[in-house]
Amino acid sequence: MTRIPATAVRDAFSDTVNRVAFKGERIVLERHGKAVAALVSVEDLELLEDLEDRLDAQAARTAREESGTVPYEEVRRKAGLV
Repeated sequence: MTRIPATAVRDAFSDTVNRVAFKGERIVLERHGKAVAALVSVEDLELLEDLEDRLDAQAARTAREESGTVPYEEVRRKAGLV
């Protein structure tokens, strides 16, 4: 993974985007030597979002198995909706 100062990316933004979009390079942007953001391809972003969705679904299944079902009215009451 390439690490670049954020100021360098500002000066060559188009080239940096092309490296990510067309070469699939992952670039970490740094400020004062500290990572502050990352540039990744759309494909990488979609994979990350798919992974997050799968983890969320698994967490929901686990929570449901551990606590059973909760009546809808109880959820509304606890959320302050009634």
